[in-house]
Amino acid sequence: MPRKLIKRYLPDHRRFREHKHLKRFGRLLHDPNIWHLNRRSVSGAFFVGLLCAWIPVPFQMVIAAAIAIAARVNLPISVILVWITNPLTMAPMFYYAHKLGAWILDSPPHKFSFELSFNWFMSELGHFWQPFLLGCLLIGLLSALTGYVAAQVVWRVHIFQYIKKRSARRRQGKETS
Repeated sequence: MPRKLIKRYLPDHRRFREHKHLKRFGRLLHDPNIWHLNRRSVSGAFFVGLLCAWIPVPFQMVIAAAIAIAARVNLPISVILVWITNPLTMAPMFYYAHKLGAWILDSPPHKFSFELSFNWFMSELGHFWQPFLLGCLLIGLLSALTGYVAAQVVWRVHIFQYIKKRSARRRQGKETS
């Protein structure tokens, strides 16, 4: 079952509950639904994690954790999936999000020269924030829906294969007796 594979790589939920920084969440971390590994919980976690990965703010993991707790989907998987956007992947991902948003809004490309200052950032922000956020929203929704459906399909296929193998073992056992 996929559950056994996933459990092998996830940390123990008791470690999360006893962690000094996570104790402030108190009883919220004791909800068994955020630790369960079932089709609904895992596919919902894929949706939350992949959607939050495209939110262009710091501390995406906190947002993913809050949504996972509120939606009662698997917390560790939601938080882990946010790391799709990491320092190596963030620039190309957000670049293509901006390109998609600019294409949809039919906005002309804006040429700029980079300068590491707050004034440069505030002046350039007015030129690219709309296409950038639109691209992040669209790609985030698309990847979240794709992850949700893929998790559902993979889980079901795995269950069907398990049932098929179990039936074959039972038939083989009846033939030998």
